[in-house]
Amino acid sequence: MTKILGILAALMIFSAGNTWAQDDISPSRKQAIDSLALEKVRDLSKYISIVGNKDTPWSEANRVIERTLELFADGALMGVSSLSKEEVNYYGVREYLERLMALNYDKVNISWYNIQYISDLERQPDGRYVGVITIYQRFEGTTEEGLRYVDVTKKDVTVYVERKTTQISGRIIGFWDVLLGDIRVSETKPG
Repeated sequence: MTKILGILAALMIFSAGNTWAQDDISPSRKQAIDSLALEKVRDLSKYISIVGNKDTPWSEANRVIERTLELFADGALMGVSSLSKEEVNYYGVREYLERLMALNYDKVNISWYNIQYISDLERQPDGRYVGVITIYQRFEGTTEEGLRYVDVTKKDVTVYVERKTTQISGRIIGFWDVLLGDIRVSETKPG
């Protein structure tokens, strides 16, 4: 259902006629694109929470992983940090989510907050637009033995906006689509 709503939202952003030939995004279209990008980031937050939750059945987690992959551009990487190491490791989206499922905690709670644009969309030489959305992620993992790990990580999500086409009832329709790119770790602090 979310995928259908996303497609419909993207189609509402579509450009037709002479506006399709323009390189600039109008202010009203930009507002719709920004809303769609923020919606995709919120969907990602929800999907990560579901996959990380130890009560989620394996089959459901795998279904959510497939839906999560649809949000991303090919080759996107997700940063992982911890309080015990200074280095940040980057994984492909599928590998990140599978590692999240396999964490050695009995209970995992992941929440995202303060989701907002930190850089406006900028046109690139290839015609795409790129922006950055920042989020704060609170991670809490606990074991039955009482071991508890909590951190808060500031992450920057790259957002790509590009023109695409689809065929509806024999007509070629152009629209702007939003895909998520790399998710970089800015800082990690105790929670």
